[in-house]
Amino acid sequence: MLDAIVLARAVPRWCAAMHAAAPELNALDGRLGDADLGATLDKCATLMEQALPELPDSLEGIFKRCAQASAKASGSSFGTLLTVALMTAGKHCAGRESLSTPDVAALLSEVIATLSARGGAALGDKTVLDGLDAIRRALSGAAADAPALALALAGAAVRESLDAFRDKPNRMGRARMFAEKTIGLDDPGMVALLRMVEAL
Repeated sequence: MLDAIVLARAVPRWCAAMHAAAPELNALDGRLGDADLGATLDKCATLMEQALPELPDSLEGIFKRCAQASAKASGSSFGTLLTVALMTAGKHCAGRESLSTPDVAALLSEVIATLSARGGAALGDKTVLDGLDAIRRALSGAAADAPALALALAGAAVRESLDAFRDKPNRMGRARMFAEKTIGLDDPGMVALLRMVEAL
């Protein structure tokens, strides 16, 4: 069950994980893009940490406050998508005190649709959307009140998605310009998603 208390406790862990993963993500992104993914998420984490003392006491409020912090980090494409995802989550949670595991799957469906519309990526393009969709599918049939199992399923889903897409070309972002060279490489955004899930 995801409620405001659980989410507020998760934010510092997410931030610590992004600080730790920054060098790895910069290196991965350097093979396919601008080598700034880790730096972007590191800055997002720093700004979210600064917001911790003033986090609201609702799911909607926490998601929106984190989105506001993320929006200040940079103009990178992934940073923008993170901000949009958090804002979408906040709107989805309006008036709700908690989310069951199937509720989280429904939230992810909305986030995926919004990010696809905003960024132009589609499922199958080897982006973070594919990782999010893998989590959505894993959680949609999971028990409503087993958070530990849900997190285990989410982590396994992202790892399986990375394995499934590793030998496929990237079709979005700068990487699409030399798509054949991306075969055999993990998508940095999908790896970032895995590090986020592991932190929770």
